[in-house]
Amino acid sequence: MSAVKIGFYGHVRQYHNLKAEIDQAIHDVLESGSYVMGPKVGQFEKELAAYCHSKDAVGVNSGTDALWLALIAWGIGPGDEVITTSNTFFATAEAIWLAGATPVFVDIDPATCNIDPHLIEAAISARTKAIFPVHLYGQCARMREVAKIAKAHKLLVLEDNAQALGARGDDFAIGELGDAVATSFIIQKNLGCFGDGGALVTNDVELATKIRKLRNHGSLKRSHHSVGYNSRLDEIHAAVLSVKLKQLDKWNDQRRAIAKLYDEGLKGTSLKLPVALPRYRHIYHLYVIETPHRDALQTYLQERGITALTHYPIAIHRQEGYPWGHSARISGSLAHTEKSAAQVLSLPMYPELTAEEAHMTIEAIRAWDRSKK
Repeated sequence: MSAVKIGFYGHVRQYHNLKAEIDQAIHDVLESGSYVMGPKVGQFEKELAAYCHSKDAVGVNSGTDALWLALIAWGIGPGDEVITTSNTFFATAEAIWLAGATPVFVDIDPATCNIDPHLIEAAISARTKAIFPVHLYGQCARMREVAKIAKAHKLLVLEDNAQALGARGDDFAIGELGDAVATSFIIQKNLGCFGDGGALVTNDVELATKIRKLRNHGSLKRSHHSVGYNSRLDEIHAAVLSVKLKQLDKWNDQRRAIAKLYDEGLKGTSLKLPVALPRYRHIYHLYVIETPHRDALQTYLQERGITALTHYPIAIHRQEGYPWGHSARISGSLAHTEKSAAQVLSLPMYPELTAEEAHMTIEAIRAWDRSKK
């Protein structure tokens, strides 16, 4: 219907903007002959830890592995429970299942779509060992409340930060109030490599050492201290991430500027717009609107060359892979989670998106919204 083409991702544009530096970084690795666990991984780990104001960072194969290996290192497994939300990517719960533990789902705050801390205590049992708050869409969960509950009940806190690297709360940084932070570097993240990658960031040096052993077959230097796994961040990915990390704050600012255009342009429509908490630094990994007519709007935009996607249209507890019974538990109602999943639509959001493209998306949505009245 239209010659307009507004894609959902800006990967190629981003590469072109940094092509010379990225190509040189990859070339340096190839010429070095050190492709696995080389100096670039160690360099990036130090840079990431400094960026996060933490003592240590350990590069692993994926964000999923960062979550899973933390549980293994803590000795959390069969018979244990971990509280989290069903309104997230499947990997959050999957990591808990992989460790042999049981995820316990509580509902979300409908304003932010993050875990509702007021529902956590009711979900705690004698088997509860940890809480997994997810910083969804680029906005921090209410970590002050989560940390207070965790301290009162002597629970560990692992923050799933796959989507909010560079975000902040009103008076806290991600990682400041938890025991560890897991993040992902798959290409569509705010900081992405050219494949899979992840990291565990922590102030717990003992935990970081355990993760370093686990990611490398139980070994630090040739000697194998225990059985482990093969979950290493590739050297080429680390080199690329070092290049990109220097741009992350600027890119996040650009995302926030695009979000402001969307906020202003879509004000007054029938859509539910994202809520940025006061004084929080939301970095808009995704700009997610909600409408009961989600599928119709998505089709309307697609016909006009604008790609909008759904994150996440089926809550974890409604998916085919959800293991009902002893290996999963729901605490209370998940009504807000289910309502959100049925209505979410993510608009194009990346630093390289132009103001013109944002305005074209806004105008298309406003035209659709007028047609519904």
